[in-house]
Amino acid sequence: MTSLSEHVDLVEIDTTQPIWDRFFMVAPLVLVGTVEPDGSMDFAPKHMVTPMGWQNYFGFVCSPRHSTCSNIRHNGEFTVSYPKPSQVVLSSLAASPRQATGDKPVIDCFETSPARVVDGAFINEAYLLLECRHFKTIDGFGDNCLITGEIIAAYADPAFVRSSELDDQEVLHQSPLLAYLAPGRFATIDKSNAFPFPADMRK
Repeated sequence: MTSLSEHVDLVEIDTTQPIWDRFFMVAPLVLVGTVEPDGSMDFAPKHMVTPMGWQNYFGFVCSPRHSTCSNIRHNGEFTVSYPKPSQVVLSSLAASPRQATGDKPVIDCFETSPARVVDGAFINEAYLLLECRHFKTIDGFGDNCLITGEIIAAYADPAFVRSSELDDQEVLHQSPLLAYLAPGRFATIDKSNAFPFPADMRK
């Protein structure tokens, strides 16, 4: 085994500062929907998102200063909309700052549909929709926290659902996915290859 010092082609990254802007990473992009105290909807784009294990749990990183965090703490519910590549501008607009009054007028331009189980809404034409009940929030990640929820209802555009009658690559080719390339870029994924798992691998 060789030591890292022998790899002269490596660049050491200064960890006294956040490292995440020094390289690109592939991430999902979602819009987390919550209900404001006045009953209006709020949608916030998030890319630090992930399934929480193999069961129906979902998590994302947020700031306690954001209304997304306080709304979930108050209401105990949230929605997740996975936008299509054609909705990248819409997703970007959701990050618009609030006015001094606390209003976010751009949200009024969004076409939405109400959730069926939780108090919330989805962005129309998103390909995957999750209704979540708040599970737990873990504080202490610097200025951020990890918000997790149990998925209690889920819906998908049929064109994006895997099928035994259609090759996985064909599904992606016909229904491309939106990926966020942190920091600050995006891509459309319409090509893929099967991952070479070992024959005896288990979850």
